[in-house]
Amino acid sequence: MAEKKATAKKATETKAAAAKKTTTVKKAAAPKAAAKSVFAVNAENAGFKAGDVYQALAAAGKALAVNEIAKAAKISEEETLLGLGWLFKEGKLVNDGEKVTLA
Repeated sequence: MAEKKATAKKATETKAAAAKKTTTVKKAAAPKAAAKSVFAVNAENAGFKAGDVYQALAAAGKALAVNEIAKAAKISEEETLLGLGWLFKEGKLVNDGEKVTLA
């Protein structure tokens, strides 16, 4: 009788161990964050971005919104704002409310 209890106990332990192995939960992979553009903010880069913005506005020949300038210059909106700031400080731009044009 002791043998039956020992065998039953061993079988129960084996089932419990098997259950632990099969109940491993896999965590879902975290969603990948959108890639952020990183650029150095210094006088040299600001000057280059200002040049890109100026050329895009000159090529368009009309007032453009920030997103339109970024698209035309093929730079990010943050870089466009950096260039616009430079050009505004230099007095090269005029803002008519929503759009920017060359002075």
